Amino acid sequence: MRENRVQTLWAEGKTVINGWLHSPSTWSAEVMAHSGWDSLVVDMQHGLMGIETTIQMLQAISTTDTVPMVRVNWNTPGDTMRLLDAGAYGVICPMIETRAECEAFVGACRFPPLGYRSLGPTRARIFAGDDYAEYANDTIITFAMIETEAGFDNRDEIMSVPGLDGVFVGIGDLRLSMTGRAGLSSADATVDAALDAILVSARAHGLKAGLFAADTDHAIDMIKRGYEFVTVMNDVSLMASAASAVVQRLRESTG
Repeated sequence: MRENRVQTLWAEGKTVINGWLHSPSTWSAEVMAHSGWDSLVVDMQHGLMGIETTIQMLQAISTTDTVPMVRVNWNTPGDTMRLLDAGAYGVICPMIETRAECEAFVGACRFPPLGYRSLGPTRARIFAGDDYAEYANDTIITFAMIETEAGFDNRDEIMSVPGLDGVFVGIGDLRLSMTGRAGLSSADATVDAALDAILVSARAHGLKAGLFAADTDHAIDMIKRGYEFVTVMNDVSLMASAASAVVQRLRESTG
């Protein structure tokens, strides 16, 4: 079976630098995949793509060694299984608040006896190899998102679910839930303390911890803090930021 390079990097003690895709574009996915990211997440929650486009984006990512992953729209087992059958090598599930919700998510990602995923790896077998069904349980990565105050309070119960590989912090929603203020910054003392507490819990349960950082400096700070799967910006925000910088510089130079 094809290796999951995210797991390989973790085994080497390295941080995974993850990219994020909001644009429903196979071209954007291919360009991002060739830009050096260790992994790329097709975001079906806040991105604008449907499942057919997502499958095509997974194919575009597969032109490289970048690991193809998805964030599902919600904790819906049937949709999760279908995306795994399409070749996703990792799944991030939003808004996990209880152990039972995490069990439902992880179970959908694992074949029996570890879960209840239905056997039918349509494209996954082509992408990963004919022995996919034999090794998928050990290769597919599962991330439960901790992004509400309830999820934070229940973090140890969530992280104790067998088959869970890591937690992914949605700083924006966590900050909104805890403080009532929007934004990706972790500058609030409450949110900053929560990030440390989540990291401590993850280590105690032998899990990896990831998050979405506001910018490069924020990402570097989180890596130094100990987060092992770090995302910064997304394809649309990267394009918008670069375009705005070019326009601003030209306007300033021409008066």
